[in-house]
Amino acid sequence: MKKILFIFILVFLNTHTVLANELAQQEEEVRLKFDNTFSKQVINDAKHIDENKIVLNEKLPEIPPIQPQQILEDSNSLSTHSRFYNGLSQTAHNLYNLQIEQTNSPSSLFKEPLTKHFESGPLESLHTWAVVQTNFDTTIPDGDDTDTKFNVGLINVLFDGQFRGGKENFRLMLDPTHNHNHPFLQQFVQDAYIESHRIPHHTILVGNSRPGVGYEGAQSPYTLPFVNRSQISRNLANVRKVGLRVKGDYSLVDYDFGGYSSDTFFSEFMPGVEFDGWINLKPLGKTDGRYGKLVTGGGIVSGVRNSIDYFVGGAYIGYEYKKFWTRMEYATSDGSNGGSGLTTKRRQGWYVTLGYHITKKLEILARYDEFDPDKTISDNNQREYTAGINYYIKGQALKLILNYIYCQNDSKPDSHRILVGAQLAL
Repeated sequence: MKKILFIFILVFLNTHTVLANELAQQEEEVRLKFDNTFSKQVINDAKHIDENKIVLNEKLPEIPPIQPQQILEDSNSLSTHSRFYNGLSQTAHNLYNLQIEQTNSPSSLFKEPLTKHFESGPLESLHTWAVVQTNFDTTIPDGDDTDTKFNVGLINVLFDGQFRGGKENFRLMLDPTHNHNHPFLQQFVQDAYIESHRIPHHTILVGNSRPGVGYEGAQSPYTLPFVNRSQISRNLANVRKVGLRVKGDYSLVDYDFGGYSSDTFFSEFMPGVEFDGWINLKPLGKTDGRYGKLVTGGGIVSGVRNSIDYFVGGAYIGYEYKKFWTRMEYATSDGSNGGSGLTTKRRQGWYVTLGYHITKKLEILARYDEFDPDKTISDNNQREYTAGINYYIKGQALKLILNYIYCQNDSKPDSHRILVGAQLAL
């Protein structure tokens, strides 16, 4: 039995060896066949590419070794590009997620990155920013050709500084845009003043600023509801003057009193003096907004310029409740020294505006605006009917504006205007 088992094992081992040798031989034959086929294919391809000229065993050109300095330079280059694109991507991400809901005060998109803080010296911080307003203006006069133009409403470059201690600050605002009505240097410097806040509830301002001539006339151009100001603001206000002013702000009242040179746009040196005064009463100021916000006010402008006296008086009422707001303002003048220049004409006008915030970003509004440029002449009133839509992408820092204006004139043909504008504050 043992012999039989031993013989069986020998036969099995011998058979396994033979089979293994046969398999190895078959594998070698398959490999050789594949190599021959692959070589022929390579040669055929080479013949096709090189027009029957084949060079075998050609020595390949030597590739110089990469030096460590080159590796370091490439790494730094990649690192620089990576930092740039990462910074750009992060800035875009921050801008996209930036929440600016305030529409009653100007703001900028890059306030923090563009603010420099100082550890020593007279300044604590300096914020540099800019505002651009542009619009497409299409005018369609009755019985005449349509006129379309692109306007750069303003380009303002601002420097807002905070002095050490936080009680004083300054603003320098420049306007590099060209204005045909004034020489370049007369409009280049807009705001240039210093403010002090050492007295509670008060601001004392010295320098060149926009005086409080009317409610809308003293309003920042960055927070206006429409592309253009009302007619009384455009003609009787909308100027800057050098002087000293005191502004007070309490819960139930605020005021703005100032003495100025009657010069405008730096065209003359002290041609006379001017007093501007405005008071606002806020009867609901201590109700925490439960009943809305009510403001009623009035003021005067009295001055003399080159022996020409002028006087402007005005009144205002405004109310806001949740998403709804309305404003109405009236002004009359016996001579004026505003945006339309020095004049002895007696003028008057008024406007009423209604607005509604559909959402935090979307606002609809309408305004009726009437102005009499010379009360001694009959049938020369100018009326504007305006409908508008404001879309606040990022508050006042980035918004789109659409205005339709029907201009009705007693002394000249009526017209229609469409203004598509945008505001960007960087």
